[in-house]
Amino acid sequence: MSHPRTAVVTGASSGIGAATARRLAAEGFHVFCAARRRDRIEALAAEIGGTPVECDVTSAESVAGLAAAVGERLDVLVNDAGGAFGSGPVAEADTEDWRRMYEVNVIGLMQVTRALLPALLASGAGAILNVGSTAGRTAYEGGAGYTAAKHGTKVVTETLRLELWDQPVRVMEIAPGMVKTDEFALVRFEGDRERADAVYAGVAEPLTAEDIADAIGWMVTRPPHVNIDELVIKPRAQAAQHKVHRQG
Repeated sequence: MSHPRTAVVTGASSGIGAATARRLAAEGFHVFCAARRRDRIEALAAEIGGTPVECDVTSAESVAGLAAAVGERLDVLVNDAGGAFGSGPVAEADTEDWRRMYEVNVIGLMQVTRALLPALLASGAGAILNVGSTAGRTAYEGGAGYTAAKHGTKVVTETLRLELWDQPVRVMEIAPGMVKTDEFALVRFEGDRERADAVYAGVAEPLTAEDIADAIGWMVTRPPHVNIDELVIKPRAQAAQHKVHRQG
């Protein structure tokens, strides 16, 4: 009797994380839905037959609790917990916003990976998939705190791949461009709906969380010898960070 495949998705309370948890459950994984908002992950876990784990990735103690809940073996880890806070120029940067972005997008990702790596190795064919961003590749005005953090995500991923080259675990990154989710832009602009909506103004079809989850589902279900190092994914309307087709 083979064990059911297991997956951990951080940031599972909304957006890409929630969509990914649903997608992996559809692929036959038992999903540990990890996030800070207990009510959200309890509802999601009930919907997909997974396990909710209240977890703040920036807290080592909280992450240790996640590792304990997962147990001795794990097939897939999707590090999706992240976020952008603020959009001021460097000259007016909010130190706390920058610190929060680094804590969640880099330190948090490291802590979760470090805690779950023994279980991933124990599976004999583990997969680590980090959710980066095109912001981890291209600078843009007003984005320095976020672009710095997401460049961090990218480089941690590259370093992990080098360090784990002889181990039975794959290390991958997906780097989405413009994705319209319920909360991402709203969080960035501190609840300013008008500014959040302006990001997507005139863009007929930005990517959805489901588009990204679809790609993640494909990446982590390749045969164990196939490592999708990085997948950059953007809507057709977005040729580059600064070049977006807007109608009207």
